[in-house]
Amino acid sequence: MSAVPPPRNDTGAPAASEAPAGRGGRRSVAAALLLGALGATVVLLGSGRVWARGTAAVGGGSLPVTADGQAVTDLPAALAIVGLAALVAVFAVRGTGRLLVAALLALSGLGAAVAAVLAADDRQALDAQAARATADTAAQVGALAHTAWPYVTAVGGVLILAAGLLALRHGRTWPAMGGRYERDGGARTRRPAAVDPDRPEDLWKALDRGEDPTR
Repeated sequence: MSAVPPPRNDTGAPAASEAPAGRGGRRSVAAALLLGALGATVVLLGSGRVWARGTAAVGGGSLPVTADGQAVTDLPAALAIVGLAALVAVFAVRGTGRLLVAALLALSGLGAAVAAVLAADDRQALDAQAARATADTAAQVGALAHTAWPYVTAVGGVLILAAGLLALRHGRTWPAMGGRYERDGGARTRRPAAVDPDRPEDLWKALDRGEDPTR
């Protein structure tokens, strides 16, 4: 009894190894999209939360003051927006351009994380709030306290960085938007495959593709 031959693609080459590679490519695309979108959301959300709080002396009492992430540093939020744009653009380019955009995505995440961590113990924004609240440019905040939101924002930056690293590692195998169009904007013409009239399977394949096998 002869062994059953492995399935082959249209070129006649074995197709068994194509499925795992395709599944791996789809998984990496899904993971990068999820990590990038989630990371940008976390950064933008964390940047809008209170990062520091304290009190400003007013007369004989004190006035509570707070500073959110945007007041402390607007760099993480700006880099998150850049990362989102790069996450979309990575599917619009190919070759070296895709690697450059993937690197921009990774650097956006790294920059957002580093900026958030470096500003976690900042007090200048809170002193500025105290100066405005007391109309005293020399006023400084007292009872200074910091929240965990800078570090949550940094985690979002790390997620964007992970998406960029995935794009750098697997981006060459990802599909590109508009790949079925030529550079001049016209639809790419598909050359019909050769049909052997003595092979019924070729006739059925031509019919499945919507071609006329009698041509």
